[in-house]
Amino acid sequence: MSRDGSPQAFVEKPGAWIDLALTLPLFLAYHAGVVFLKIQNATDVVTPTLVQLAEGNRGVYLLMTASIGVVFAGIFAWLGRGQAFRTSKFAQVIVEGALYAIMMRVAGSYVVSNMFAPQASLFGPLFEDKRFVGMITSMGAGFYEELAFRVVLFGLGAKVLVSLFAKQNVQVMNQRVVAGTSSFKAFIIMFVWMFAAAALFSGMHYIGALGDKFQMASFIYRMVIGVVLTIIYLTRGFSTAVWAHALYDIWVLVF
Repeated sequence: MSRDGSPQAFVEKPGAWIDLALTLPLFLAYHAGVVFLKIQNATDVVTPTLVQLAEGNRGVYLLMTASIGVVFAGIFAWLGRGQAFRTSKFAQVIVEGALYAIMMRVAGSYVVSNMFAPQASLFGPLFEDKRFVGMITSMGAGFYEELAFRVVLFGLGAKVLVSLFAKQNVQVMNQRVVAGTSSFKAFIIMFVWMFAAAALFSGMHYIGALGDKFQMASFIYRMVIGVVLTIIYLTRGFSTAVWAHALYDIWVLVF
């Protein structure tokens, strides 16, 4: 096992349970704040259940949220035993997330600027500069959208598609998934599916009461973001993708 601070400790992905533990602060902060808002993330299926169980009582809801945090921490500690948990990983994941957020902004702008004429703004003032709302929804988007679109849609989707068309079994959560995808056919399937899943991720932003008006420029921009987040998920893990997504959204919606 590598020592804390060693180059190997920096580049290695955390175990699955530690990966989830690193996202727990965002999960709890989102759920502690979203009850004060009139909106919630479209992929959030937990808040309505908690509100119903609390019978609309915010105090009870917040107590239940805190209890979830305690229970999850206990689960992570129990099931994650044997996986080295380093507090420095929090700082590393946040710093990495910030760097990847910058990379996503630059990559999206570069692709769009080379495909479309310059536009005044890719995104409308979704929350009218309400910073608290933007902060809370950003944390919810980081956790729930990465869970829905990277882990479930891309991860399970890639596993099913590769199994059906390449007759191979891939573990997308495995840090060696790309190297372990031995056949060229399996690699191509995962590559194409990454762009398809990113397109679905982008298209989700135009659906529902809070959906933006469709523009091809913003659709391509968000699709690029989805591709970058998928690459981060594959190479650096779920927690880094969650923090990168959340910090990117905070940058766009709050600052």
